Amino acid sequence: MSGTYCFSVHAQATPSALPRVLEVFALMGHVPERCHSQRVPGDELVVDLQLADVTAAEAAHLAKRLGRIVGVESVLWSAKRAAA
Repeated sequence: MSGTYCFSVHAQATPSALPRVLEVFALMGHVPERCHSQRVPGDELVVDLQLADVTAAEAAHLAKRLGRIVGVESVLWSAKRAAA
């Protein structure tokens, strides 16, 4: 069953961090529904993304690949729930 998944990637704030994160989605043939990045104190970059129409297995695979990027410190991901 496909759904929408949210990803939060915390990485070192380097010039190549954001393109490397987005490249993971591009290489898998996906375009995120939403993407927001912010540099936070402590020289960290936080990238929040939402991706629709993927399965839990695909989302897990994407999260695993995101975690392998040089400079990425953590990747959090979860299924987006519909409002009741």
